[in-house]
Amino acid sequence: MSDELNPAAIFRAGTRLRQVVRRTPLELSSRLTGELGVPVRLKREDLQVCRSYKVRGAYNLISSLGSDERDRGVVCASAGNHAQGVAFACHELEIRGRVYLPANTPRQKRRRIAEIGGRWVEPVIVGSSFDEASVAAHEDSARTGAVYVHPFDDPRTIAGQGTVGLEIAEQHVGPIDTVVVPVGGGGLLAGIVLWLKEHFPEVHVVGAEPAGAASMRAALDHGGPVALPTVDTFVDGAAVGRVGDVSYRVVRELVDELVAVPEGAVCTEMIELYQTDGIIAEPAGALASAAVRMPLQRRPRGPVVCVVSGGNNDLSRYGEVVERSLVHEGLRHYFLVTFPQEPGALRHFLDDVLDEGQDIVAFEYVKKNNRETGPALVGIELDSAEDIDALLKRMAESQLQIEQVPPGSPLFSFLL
Repeated sequence: MSDELNPAAIFRAGTRLRQVVRRTPLELSSRLTGELGVPVRLKREDLQVCRSYKVRGAYNLISSLGSDERDRGVVCASAGNHAQGVAFACHELEIRGRVYLPANTPRQKRRRIAEIGGRWVEPVIVGSSFDEASVAAHEDSARTGAVYVHPFDDPRTIAGQGTVGLEIAEQHVGPIDTVVVPVGGGGLLAGIVLWLKEHFPEVHVVGAEPAGAASMRAALDHGGPVALPTVDTFVDGAAVGRVGDVSYRVVRELVDELVAVPEGAVCTEMIELYQTDGIIAEPAGALASAAVRMPLQRRPRGPVVCVVSGGNNDLSRYGEVVERSLVHEGLRHYFLVTFPQEPGALRHFLDDVLDEGQDIVAFEYVKKNNRETGPALVGIELDSAEDIDALLKRMAESQLQIEQVPPGSPLFSFLL
């Protein structure tokens, strides 16, 4: 690795951050321990300052600036955790900063960034997407000389984020078999694996990225970072269309395994973390513990650590979280049902097609202005995923015209 990014740089970052960030707990998960049959501990970065590990990288980069750079100030583009980390660092270090936000950034996030940064940070609303905000931030940096604070592709950012791995090694009693880390741009994974492989080369390090934004897998398959043609933004904290150049090189050399986690599995794990473990995790924060429940190339043979990377979750999203989880678990299905305009058609569907424990949770005519020719979109929830085969058989035997709406179809995208 370069002089800028190596285990020594992570150690220096740990010394710099020790008086600023929280040493977050490493807690045993009884639920996951019972499921896997080996001890599973959660590194609780959802309890970090600003409720995310992102503050580690932002503070480490900004605090390392020289006096001339500090005078010029800093700039970044983000609508989430990185922006809060930059705002915190600017306030603590009394350095002027500008945070570029897309216009669709929720009001509560804008307010939170402004509150954290105080008079030291100026939020700038520009464009309608993160990409437009990022372009504006880079233009600002080129025009004013302000230092651009990258969320993941800067050695100083990666070194700061790598202190999560340093803490895991210090806190865990005894050897660790497997460490699972969420992957977006790759900075957190690169920093953690760099530290662990230097000091504990036998540890199996797994990167977990969202299936709808598997940019690190694309980079490894392509032989270098490449932009994804489309990105599912649900796991917003890890929905990165192109991984970093620096982080890619580290991951390529040191990471043992990479797994893509379906968004529905992330939602199921978010619910489990909340209901069983009492943890409010954002989607990216549930990536690692969702991945460890999936079939891995190498089954853990000893203690496992999963990084819960953040807890900045919008409660208004939980309806979508539950919906995606039920669909992923095979407990909710959608159908287009054409009912003939004759008495008893709906009663036939209820009595002869549906069975006990099968409920209609959605019913809406596709053509609201012509119910005589348009089918109805019907959502059905099951008690058990295994009940779907018998339901489909009864549908096939029914006189009604019924078509299942498969997940991933264009029509299905309107339901989530």
